[in-house]
Amino acid sequence: MSQSVAVDVHLLDKEYRVMCPPEERDALIASARQLDARMRDIRDHGRVIGTERIAVMAALNFVHELMQRETNQHEFDQDLGKRLRRLTQRIDEALA
Repeated sequence: MSQSVAVDVHLLDKEYRVMCPPEERDALIASARQLDARMRDIRDHGRVIGTERIAVMAALNFVHELMQRETNQHEFDQDLGKRLRRLTQRIDEALA
């Protein structure tokens, strides 16, 4: 098991030190950059004031997007399953 490493990330001009496995360092930095960009956008274009509130709004936006993607993926999987069952049935009928 690898040791955790300290990674400094910047969110709205504040520095935070986060521990993570070395192999996840790049992903953590990329995630922090995306979060920082989202927080800056909320701060610059919204009426939300305060770092904590901006962070909560960014988190809510990310979770909402994730849930939408999961719902869309679930619907896609269900549709694909139906299509595969119909195709299998047609193949079975053609072979019979």
